[in-house]
Amino acid sequence: MAIFTGAGVALATPMNDDLSVNFDVMGQLIEKQIAGGTDALIICGTTGESATMSHDEHIECIKYAVDKAAKRIPVIAGTGSNSTSEALSLSKRAEAAGADGLLCVTPYYNKATQKGLVKYFTDIAKSVDLPIIMYNVPSRTGCNILPETALMAAKEADNIVAIKEATGNISQVAKLASISEGLLDIYSGNDDQIVPLLSLGGKGVISVLSNVAPKQTHEICAKYFAGDVEGSRKMQLEALDLIHALFCEVNPIPVKAALNMMGKNVGTLRAPLTEMEEANKEKLAAAMKAYGLI
Repeated sequence: MAIFTGAGVALATPMNDDLSVNFDVMGQLIEKQIAGGTDALIICGTTGESATMSHDEHIECIKYAVDKAAKRIPVIAGTGSNSTSEALSLSKRAEAAGADGLLCVTPYYNKATQKGLVKYFTDIAKSVDLPIIMYNVPSRTGCNILPETALMAAKEADNIVAIKEATGNISQVAKLASISEGLLDIYSGNDDQIVPLLSLGGKGVISVLSNVAPKQTHEICAKYFAGDVEGSRKMQLEALDLIHALFCEVNPIPVKAALNMMGKNVGTLRAPLTEMEEANKEKLAAAMKAYGLI
C-alpha cells in the first residue's frame, strides 16, 4: 500500500530573523497545506534546507510536523545522509518522533557505487520499521540509482517501498516501471513531469510547487486518477511557466521568495544560499501574477 497517493509538499522551512526555525509560521504553512488538499507533508528535505540543519533541528521539525498534522495526513521525514551512520541515527530518531515514513536521499559527494547504494538503503531499512522512499536526484548528489539497483534494494528490504525520481530522465523511469514488479511506487520529483510519471503508473509527486499552489498541485493528480487525463494535462501545462520560475535559481531560493511575496513570512535562507537575484525575482513575480497567486 502506498505511503500516499497524490501531491506531497516538500515543505519550505520558515526562519526567524536570527535564522532559527520559525515554528509559528511552520504551523501556519502546515494548516494551509492541509486545507488546500495536500496529501502528505515531507519535512526536512532539500526544500526544507535540511543540509544546513543540525540533527536536533531535524527532529524538532519532524516532531512539530507530526504533532501539528495529528494524523490528518502522513508526515514523511527526510533522513538521508552521505554517512550511513548519520542516516541510521536520523532515521531511528524520526521514527521515535512519530514520522509515518522516511525519504532517504542517496549519499552525496562521496558517491557510492550501485552495490554501495543497495547496502546503504537496506542498512537504513533494517534499522527501522517505517516505509522508506528512496530519493534519486543526481543533479544534486552526483549519484544515480539505476532501475536494477532500485529493484534490488526493494527485494532485499520489505519496507523499501517507493522512489522519488528527480532525474528528469523519463526513459529511466519507464525502465524502472517496467521491471519493478509492483514492489516500488514511483513519485515524481519534478513538478514539470507530474503527468508523464503518472502515465507510467506513478503514485503522485513530491512537490515544490505545492508550497505556493497546494490545491492546484493536488488537483493535477486527483484529476488524473479520476480519469480526467485531459484536465490533468491542461493543469500541468498551465503551471509550467510558474514551475520554471520556481527553479530559475537553485531550490529553495525561489520558493521562499514566492512565499514571502504571498505574505507567508518565511524569512530568509541559511548560508551558503543567498537571496534571489532581482531580475529573477521579477520573472517569478510575473509568473505568480499570471497564475493568480499575487
